[in-house]
Amino acid sequence: QVQLVESGGGLVQAGGSLRLSCAAPRSMFVINAMGWYRQAPGKQRDLVATITSGGSTTYADSVKGRFTISRDNAKNTVYLQMNSLKPEDTAVYYCNAQGLVTGAGWREVWGQGTLVTVSS
Repeated sequence: QVQLVESGGGLVQAGGSLRLSCAAPRSMFVINAMGWYRQAPGKQRDLVATITSGGSTTYADSVKGRFTISRDNAKNTVYLQMNSLKPEDTAVYYCNAQGLVTGAGWREVWGQGTLVTVSS
C-alpha cells in the first residue's frame, strides 16, 4: 500500500502555531495538486489548502492569512504552517496527493491523519 506519512499534530493554545508535514514515498512522483483536508467532529471533510506543481496555492476562506502551504520537492514533502490557531481549527488533518507511482501509474493517495487540538 502506498500511503503518505503525516506528522506535526498536537495540542496548542489559541493563538499558537503548528507545522504539519506530509511525506510521499520515493516511488511517487507528485504532479498537479497536493492538498490538506480536515474533518472536525460531526462535520464533513473539507479542503483546507492546495498547491499545484507550478506553485500556485488556494486556501479556504477560514484559513486565509493564517495558514501557508508549501512543498519541498527534493524531500517529496508538503507542509502546512498554521499560525494564529483558533479552537475552530480543531480537527483531524489529512494530506492528499495525486501523482505517478512507479509501476502503478496514476494514483490518489491519502495520509493517515494527524490530530490538531486548539484549546481556548
